[in-house]
Amino acid sequence: MEAFRELCDLLGQADDLRRAADLLEWDQETYMPGGATRARARQVATLRGLAHDHFTSERVGRFLEVLRGEELNPLASDLVRVASRDYARACRIPSRLVQELAAAASRAKDTWQRARQTNDFNLFAPHLERIVDLNIEKAEALGYDVCCYDALLDEFEPGMRTAEVARLFAALKVELVPMVRAITACESPPYAFLHEQYERAGQWEFGMHVLRAVGYDFMRGRQDESAHPFSTTFSISDVRITTRLSEHNVASALFSTLHEAGHALYEQGMDLDLENTPLAEGTSLGMHESQSRLWENQVGRSRPFWVHFYPILQEHFPSQLGAIDLDTFHRAINRVAPSFIRVEADELTYNLHIMLRFELEQLMVERKASVGDLPALWDARMEEYLGVCPPTAAQGILQDIHWALGAIGYFPTYALGNLMSAQVYACARRDLPQLDRCMADGDFADLRTWLRLHIHRHGRRRSAAAILAGLDGGALAAEPWLALMREKYGSLYGIQL
Repeated sequence: MEAFRELCDLLGQADDLRRAADLLEWDQETYMPGGATRARARQVATLRGLAHDHFTSERVGRFLEVLRGEELNPLASDLVRVASRDYARACRIPSRLVQELAAAASRAKDTWQRARQTNDFNLFAPHLERIVDLNIEKAEALGYDVCCYDALLDEFEPGMRTAEVARLFAALKVELVPMVRAITACESPPYAFLHEQYERAGQWEFGMHVLRAVGYDFMRGRQDESAHPFSTTFSISDVRITTRLSEHNVASALFSTLHEAGHALYEQGMDLDLENTPLAEGTSLGMHESQSRLWENQVGRSRPFWVHFYPILQEHFPSQLGAIDLDTFHRAINRVAPSFIRVEADELTYNLHIMLRFELEQLMVERKASVGDLPALWDARMEEYLGVCPPTAAQGILQDIHWALGAIGYFPTYALGNLMSAQVYACARRDLPQLDRCMADGDFADLRTWLRLHIHRHGRRRSAAAILAGLDGGALAAEPWLALMREKYGSLYGIQL
C-alpha cells in the first residue's frame, strides 16, 4: 500500500535524525573533549528539533489518519497504532520546548560531572531548576487526569500511573524495610577482598569475556568507559554499552557490564523487520530494566553462574582471589549492607534508593519542594530508609546522571523492572528446567533464545502488561520479587524471612 510505504519513509527519516542526536550524546559521554559542551548542546538541540518537526508534520498525521481506517497486516497495524500514540503525544509538545529541553540537558550533563567531581551541588542546582521547569511545562502540554507526574511517568512506562507505582512501592516497603533490618542484624560475610586493588586491564578483559559468553554481539556493538554506565542504540545493528571501572571495587565493573549487557541483548534481539520504525525500542523502561536486572541479579549473582566464571576471575586476579573459595565469594557479592550509591547497592536495598528518588521527583514537579531543599530531603530519607547519611553530595544527591539528562519520571522504572524481572525469570526457569546446569557450563544460549522469543523480538508491538500476562497470566505485583528475596537471602543468611 502506497500510503503505508510513504508513512514508513517519513517515520524512518525522523528516526534517523533522532538516532544521530543519540550518537552525538554517546560521544559526549565517552570521547568528546570538555570544551565542546556549548557546541554539542546546540547540535543536539537542532537535531532533536528537526526530528520532532519531521515526526509531527501534517503529512505523517494524514497518513496515520488514512491508515487507521484500512485493513492492514498485523505488523503494519501495530506500527500505525504505536505511531499514532506517539504522534498524538508529540503534537502536544511545541518544537521550541523539545529544543530547549535538549539544550538544557546537554549543558546540565557537563555541569553535573564537574559538580560531582568537586562535590558542589550549588554548581548543578540552576541547571536542575531549569530542567524541572521545562518538565513541568512538558507535563502541562501533554495533559493529565490526576497529577502532573502521571504525564512524565507515562513517557517511560506507558499506561502506568503514579498511584499504581505508589501502591506497588508501599507493598514493597512494608516488607522490605524489616527484611533489611533482620539481615543487617546478622553477622556480615567476609567481603574485604572485593575491595583490594584490582588492575583495570584485568577487570576489562574479564568483563569482555563475560559479554561474549552471554551473547552480546560485538559485530553489532562495543563497550567503552563512562562516568555513569549506560547503553544506547543507534539501530538494531548498532547497540553500544559503557561500564565504570573501580580499582578498589571489583564488583562494580562486573555487575555494571552485566547490567548494560541485559539492556543491549534486548535491543540486539529485536526482529529486524522493526528496524527504523517506532516499534524498534523496548516496550517500556520497566521491561527494559527487567532484562538488565535479570542478567545482573538472577543470573549474575547466582551460584551456577560463578561455578563457571569464578575460576576464570581467579586466573585474572590470583593474589586477590586465589585463596578465596567459591562459596565465600558468592556470599560476598550477595552481601546486604545499606550503602550510599544506588548503582552499587545490593539487590535487596536497591529498591529503597528508587523509592527515595520517586518521592523527591513528585515533590519537585508538584512544587512542594524547591531544588534547594533537595540535599537535606535526600539525606533525611536516606537515614530513614537505609540508616545511612551520605557524607558528601557526590555520594548523595549528585550520584545519578538522570536529572541532568532531563529524565524526570524515569526512576520508578528501575524498581518496576526489578519486580518484572522476578516474574520473567520464574517463567524462564519453569520452561528451562536445565537452566542452572547450562549456566554452570557457561552456556546461556537457551536463556537468550527464550528471552528473544517471549520479549525481545516484539519491540513495542506488545505492551509490558501483555508480555507479563502472556507469560504467567498475571499482572505486575510485588509478591513474586519478595518471595524470591525471602528464599534467596533466608538461605544465604540462615534465617527465616
